Amino acid sequence: MKKVLIANRGEIAVRVIRACASHGLTSVAVYADSDANAHHVRLADEAYCLEGRSALETYLDADKILAAAKASGADAIHPGYGFLSERADFAQAVEDAGLTWIGPTPENIALLGDKVAARRIAEQVGAPLVPGTPGPVSSVDEVRSFAEQHGYPIAIKAAFGGGGRGLKVVYKPEELERRYESAVSEAVSAFGRGECYVERFVDRPRHVETQILGDGRGRVVVVGTRDCSLQRRHQKVVEEAPAPFLTDDQFDQLVAASRAIGEAVKYRGVGTMEFMLGSDGLLSFLEVNTRIQVEHPITERTTGIDLVIWQFLIAEGSTLDALPDVVPWQGHAIEFRINAEDPGRRFLPQAGRINRFDMPAGPFVRTDEGMLAGSVISPEFDSLIAKVIVWGNDREDAIARSRQAMKECEIDGIPTLVPFHRRILHDPAFIANRLEDFRIHTNWIETECDWLAELAQPLPAGVAKENVVREWFEVDGRWVRLGFPAAFLGSGSAPRPASSATSEPEQAIPNGALRAQMNGVLSRWFVPTGSTVETGTSLGVLEAMKMEMPIIADHPGVFASLVTEGTIVKEGQPVATIA
Repeated sequence: MKKVLIANRGEIAVRVIRACASHGLTSVAVYADSDANAHHVRLADEAYCLEGRSALETYLDADKILAAAKASGADAIHPGYGFLSERADFAQAVEDAGLTWIGPTPENIALLGDKVAARRIAEQVGAPLVPGTPGPVSSVDEVRSFAEQHGYPIAIKAAFGGGGRGLKVVYKPEELERRYESAVSEAVSAFGRGECYVERFVDRPRHVETQILGDGRGRVVVVGTRDCSLQRRHQKVVEEAPAPFLTDDQFDQLVAASRAIGEAVKYRGVGTMEFMLGSDGLLSFLEVNTRIQVEHPITERTTGIDLVIWQFLIAEGSTLDALPDVVPWQGHAIEFRINAEDPGRRFLPQAGRINRFDMPAGPFVRTDEGMLAGSVISPEFDSLIAKVIVWGNDREDAIARSRQAMKECEIDGIPTLVPFHRRILHDPAFIANRLEDFRIHTNWIETECDWLAELAQPLPAGVAKENVVREWFEVDGRWVRLGFPAAFLGSGSAPRPASSATSEPEQAIPNGALRAQMNGVLSRWFVPTGSTVETGTSLGVLEAMKMEMPIIADHPGVFASLVTEGTIVKEGQPVATIA
C-alpha cells in the first residue's frame, strides 16, 4: 500500500490520517459539501468532494467513494466505523476494483456483520446466548409471536448494522408496532437494509467486550477487554479498559468465546466481540463489530498496541506471530465521548458552530478530535466531535486524573456532554471500587440517573420561549448571548443593546403549532395533511445525528404539515399545526 483513501469523516478520519503519516502512507480524504473545511479535510494529503449533503448522497454512496479512489490514484481504502465499514458488498467492490480493503474479508463481514448469522456461529462454538429469532423477521406479527412466547421486554435489532442504530426495546405490547416500524426505518436510513431480528432483552445488563485481531489464516489474538455500559439511546457515552470487576471465570469465558468465533471464520483484521453481563453474572454473546471501534484508544493506551497500524499490517499480509494469544495490559484507561448534545435535555443533539475548543492536556491524557474552534456541526451527521482518553495506574487513579481533564475541557458555542462527564466522575454508582457498589448498566442513564435535569438551563418561570428576545453583548472581551422577556425590553427598564449587537426575536408561532424539539431533518410524515388525529398520534419523525425523535400530537384536531420531508429545521421552529 502507498496511498489510502479514508471513506469517512470526523475524528476517525483524523485518526487514520495520522496513522497513515506514521506508516509512511499518503492519505486521501473525501467530504460532503458541508465538510469542505472540516478538520480531516485540512489534515489529509489530498481531498476529494463527494458532492452532496446527506450521508446517503456522500459517505454511503459506494460509487462515489470508488470514483474518488480512482481519481486520486489510491490503492487502498480504510472505511473507519459506521457508513460503509460493515457492508460486505462494498468490501467486495473495493477488492474487485483491484484495491486493498483495510478490514475484514467480505466473507467475514457477511457472516459476522449479519447479526443473525453471527448468533448461529456463536451457538456452534458454544458461546453463551439469550433466546432470539433464528433469522430476520418479516412482519410485526412474527415479532409479536416471539414476545408472547418469551415475554417482554424484547429488543428489535437491525441485522446489518451497529452503533445503536436500528435498535428498539419494546416493554409492552402497545409499543410493539411503532417500535418495529421505527427500527426498520432507521436501519434502512443508516445501513441501506431494513432486516431486523428479535432477542429477549436482558434488563439492567452491563456491556462488556473484547478487542480481537485476526490474521485471516485462523490465528486470533485477544487484545484486552472493555466495559461500555454507560449509554444513552443504546449508544456509548463513557468506556473503560479493562472491564472492571470481572471474575477470572468471566474473563476466561470472554476470551474463549471471542477466539472461537474469530477462528471459526478465519477472521482478518480488527474486530470487537460484544457481550452482555447480567446482574446475576451470566454472560451472553451480543454481536460482532467487524471494524475499528470508537473506543479503541483505551485498548491502545492499556496494551501499547496501535490498532490502526495493525489494520495496515494485516492488510499488507503480516502475521500475528509477534503477539501472544492474550495481550497483557497495564493500568486503567477511560474514554469520554464529547458529543454535541445537551445532557440536561434528554441528550438532544445540537448543530451549530464551535466558538471555543480547549482540550485537556497533561501526563497520560490523549485527545482524538474531529472538530476545532470554528468548526460547524452539521445536523446530517453523528454528534461526536472529540474523545478524551485518560490513563491511570489503576481505576481509582484514572478517575482522579479524569476529573482534572474534564475540568480543563472547555467548549463554547454548542452544548456538549462535558457537564455530564464532570458529574458522573463524582457519582457513587460509577466511581465505586467494589462490584457490590458498582450500579452502572446500559439503562442506568434513562432509569436511575436522577441529576440530569440539574444540567439544563431553563428559562425563568412563566416566560414562554416564543416571548423571548435573544441579544448579543460583549462582557470582558467575550461575546455572550442573553435572553430577555420581550415585554421587559419593551418597557424601557432594560439596557438597550450596543449598536453592534443583533436582536433575534423568536418566530411567531401559529395557533395549534407543533414545534421541532431539536435541530435536525424532518425525515418523514406518517399522516397526510388534512387527516384528523388524536392526542398521542405518531405524526412523523425528526432525525439528527444518529437520533430519531418522534413527533407526537399533543391535542386532537386536523393535521397540516408546514415543512416537507427532507427539510432541515431548527429547534423551536413550527413544523405542523393541529387545528
